[in-house]
Amino acid sequence: MAIPVALIVAITVADVLSPESVHLGPLLVVAPALTASFGSSRLTALVGGLAVAALVAISVIRNSVLTLNHESQVAALLIVSAFTVLFCRLRERHLAELAQVRSVAEAAQRVLLRPLPELIGDVRIASAYRAATDQARIGGDLYAALRTPRGTRLLIGDVRGKGLPAIEEAALVLGAFRSAAHREPTLPELRTELEDTVCWNLLQPPADPTAADESFITAVLVDIPDDGSAIEVLNCGHPPPLFVHAGRVTALAPRQYATPIGMCLPQAPNGDVDTFPFAPGDTLVLYTDGVSEARDPAGRFYPLADRLDAWTDTESPEELLAHVRGDLNGFCKGTFDDDAAIVVLRREGVTGDRNPTALEADRPSPVSPG
Repeated sequence: MAIPVALIVAITVADVLSPESVHLGPLLVVAPALTASFGSSRLTALVGGLAVAALVAISVIRNSVLTLNHESQVAALLIVSAFTVLFCRLRERHLAELAQVRSVAEAAQRVLLRPLPELIGDVRIASAYRAATDQARIGGDLYAALRTPRGTRLLIGDVRGKGLPAIEEAALVLGAFRSAAHREPTLPELRTELEDTVCWNLLQPPADPTAADESFITAVLVDIPDDGSAIEVLNCGHPPPLFVHAGRVTALAPRQYATPIGMCLPQAPNGDVDTFPFAPGDTLVLYTDGVSEARDPAGRFYPLADRLDAWTDTESPEELLAHVRGDLNGFCKGTFDDDAAIVVLRREGVTGDRNPTALEADRPSPVSPG
């Protein structure tokens, strides 16, 4: 506010001190125009009124209040100020509507991609998501975690493409996962249910036939039993999770990848379920290719596994996730061409009568499936 008010005072003083043939009063229109760029319509109207009052004061001091020149200047300033206030008011109304639309969209996105709980069973979770589409909270990447009577089940996936079609596919897969996972089918059976749901949807007439395109979802399904020190993983063509144990980072590559969900191939193989160690203190990092394929300005891919080596001694998933997010943002200079999701899991403790020492002695190598 200091700038437009100072301009009014400076222009008024300069006009009064100038020769009779010099008229600086019309420059007062700068004050309401400048105020409209940052202020409300009421504030703009106030500054416009001050500018008109200043121009009238100039006319009185110069004894030319009734001259045609000053009357036309005052009328022009009034009209310009009125139009400035009007357009400022229209902008405010548009911004209010936009804020309401964003609020509804964010609520819908939050329902679709529900925030993961910080603690589920004996597993602590931290997650982050960044959509490639501006102003969006979600895109084609997805994740979910559910409790079952025997443990915890997780899903992370990546829908081919991005934008609204990818969001629709993500919603379909998340709904199918939440509907089926609690019934405790095996991971291959759960994958089959997700496959059937997506393929059924592909058979429905598209709302926009011109936008119809091939669609599939890469995913990782994880089953974390409460009883035991191992997890089951079914990888459907997705980047392998990273396992952090004793200061080492290992990619949990499957013996055989399952077919991505939604390929709808006849007798498509479900792949083998792999068993990996996951005892108290171990960390598992699930991510989408938006993270591993993020590029720096030189075109180099983000080396997630190498970067995790420097943070293996972090005390919580939240701390590890904060390191990755900050490092990834700096690596890409804030520019992301694809949706990116990352979920960090850490087993906090044991349940029942399990003996951590005995479990550690019997641990299989993290590089080989059980």
